[in-house]
Amino acid sequence: MGFLQKLNGPWHERALWIYLAIVVLHWIEHLFQAAQIWIVEMPRPEALGALGFVFPWLVKSEVMHFGYALIMFTGLVLLLPGFRGAARGWWLASTIIQGWHLVEHSTLQIQAIVGTNLFGSPVPTSFLQPFIPRPELHLVYNLIVFIPMDRGDVAAHPSGSGCSQRLQLRRPAGGASKGRSGQRLISGLVRRAGRRDRQRLGPEPRQRPPVAGPR
Repeated sequence: MGFLQKLNGPWHERALWIYLAIVVLHWIEHLFQAAQIWIVEMPRPEALGALGFVFPWLVKSEVMHFGYALIMFTGLVLLLPGFRGAARGWWLASTIIQGWHLVEHSTLQIQAIVGTNLFGSPVPTSFLQPFIPRPELHLVYNLIVFIPMDRGDVAAHPSGSGCSQRLQLRRPAGGASKGRSGQRLISGLVRRAGRRDRQRLGPEPRQRPPVAGPR
């Protein structure tokens, strides 16, 4: 069995966990930046998210944003064969949307490399950025990618392993059979302990039949 077969077979749910962790971390970064803009009311050039406090140069470059978009798209494509039916349709929709998101980031990366920006902008600009500011635009992109991705995951794992349900505690498979085995073990130990006590105390004395009195 090759790597892709294992990834979309016995490793599929574990791979979805890892993929979810990457998605959640990126969501935290976007929401942190949104809070800086709309709640703290920081100037937009200074609202660089949580990573911007530590690595402002990295956040200001296009490399990080392009790299994440590429990782997201690659993960969606690699995990697609593991879905069937309605789940596959949802996951495919998410893959197509993320493909366009990757085109946008590729355009931004090319502008940063070449030094010529679209629409005469002083900074790299995506196709829809003249209509929607960049933080809001890419927040929307991530949202519309996440929704069908989550629906596909839930449809593929209705037991509660979808992206929006993975933090819920679930009963392990075979829990009922394990519980019955535990009950049988305890019952056997109790019976064995009772037999040992009876052997230690010896046989119970026989009761004499009552003597009939004079009539």
